[in-house]
Amino acid sequence: MTSPEHPVVFGTEDLLLSLCQSVTRVLSIGTGHPINFSGMVQRISKTCLKPDIGCFVLFDGGFSGLVVINFSAQAAMELYETYMLNMGMDKNELASSHTADEVSNVMGELMNQIVGDFTGKVSRELQTHITQNQPKMLVLNKQVMLSVDTNLDQPETRRVTFFTRRNNIFYLELAVDRTEFIKLCDFDASEMVDPDRLIEQAAQDNQAPAPTTASSNDDRDDLLASLGM
Repeated sequence: MTSPEHPVVFGTEDLLLSLCQSVTRVLSIGTGHPINFSGMVQRISKTCLKPDIGCFVLFDGGFSGLVVINFSAQAAMELYETYMLNMGMDKNELASSHTADEVSNVMGELMNQIVGDFTGKVSRELQTHITQNQPKMLVLNKQVMLSVDTNLDQPETRRVTFFTRRNNIFYLELAVDRTEFIKLCDFDASEMVDPDRLIEQAAQDNQAPAPTTASSNDDRDDLLASLGM
């Protein structure tokens, strides 16, 4: 049993909420439009890949689990199109069907970003480490249902409904070993280094135009002269 001195600070529902927040954050930023999820969660007996596009990622380390996202063709195409347009692509250059390889590749990349965001938060907030495999994206026929099994001792499985800006629906499923993270000592998660934030900041710094002043030009000329150029 958990003692009052060491209360449970993170359980299955907390992991699920953190994952859902990663989904909405990555997809909202990537598409430029808000993505929302239901405040109700379903307990399910197993995770499945379902039509029209299913994607799954396995993770292991501090705890083991499986993340599955099932997209309808409409939801996948909306996310694909808005993401590509937000990236500056011309609409005439976009794929017209959810079965196109480009759609699967983009959705797989978004899935990779989602789980990467989640694993980063797990490292900072729970002070543990998990690794992920490369997301697997499958375009499925309506008559096909693929069940994905994981080696979990005490699996807990949940499903959450997500809504796009056009009210297209997709579903996230999480299967994870029953686990509880108990805080043994105080720490400030905000002080933990976030590599993704550092990369984003570095990218922004690189994009910022360098000031051109007379002194900087003189310094450059002196450097070139010292190199014999």
